[in-house]
Amino acid sequence: MEMNEQHIASAFDRDLEAIQGMLMKMGGLVESAILDSARSLEVRDIELSRTVREGDAAIDELEEQINDEATRIIALRAPTASDLRTVLTVIRISANLERCGDYAKNLAKRTQVLAESPRVEDADVSIKRIAREVQFMLKDALDAFIQRDAELAERVILRDEDVDQFYNSIFRELLTYMMEDPRNITPCMHLHFIAKNMERMGDHVTNIAEQVVYMATGKFPDDSRPKKDRTPYMNEGA
Repeated sequence: MEMNEQHIASAFDRDLEAIQGMLMKMGGLVESAILDSARSLEVRDIELSRTVREGDAAIDELEEQINDEATRIIALRAPTASDLRTVLTVIRISANLERCGDYAKNLAKRTQVLAESPRVEDADVSIKRIAREVQFMLKDALDAFIQRDAELAERVILRDEDVDQFYNSIFRELLTYMMEDPRNITPCMHLHFIAKNMERMGDHVTNIAEQVVYMATGKFPDDSRPKKDRTPYMNEGA
């Protein structure tokens, strides 16, 4: 009986390691998508933007695999409270990663249009800066997950304020360019949409960090952090 219980526990551990491995692979793909989409914009690389758009399918497929495997684990292994918390955290993190992948794909879609528009040099630099910050946040959030480090996850949550401030700065910058020269309106609208996608990515990475805190401590962090995005949203279809 004891050996059978050990076998079940060992099988569960392997299952848990497998879905966490898939999650880390998914996270790596999303990190690359964020950086590559920003790079494609910076240098107006149409081929790289196409690679980002096509790569989103692999991210979506991994999310589906994670959901299927997590559902099987819950149904067959009947995990204890702490293990169940880990499985549910993996599901929720994968959903947030999938949304980040979608935003990176949408950013890459804009490269074609912006390649045919006047370049707004300073705005391109600002977009690269916010993309890099979001990517760093995501890397730290995933490290916090692997290490079960609630303190690191809490620091990631606080950094979302920096992303909001970057976005607010870009928004004001783009308004100035549009007022100075009407020819800047079209590229600035696209750049604003990209900046807003980056800001939303930061929100999803923050959600990931909050899930890590929950997994590590059994409690969600205090949701009293101020939201620094105070700008109106210039609506534009994806």
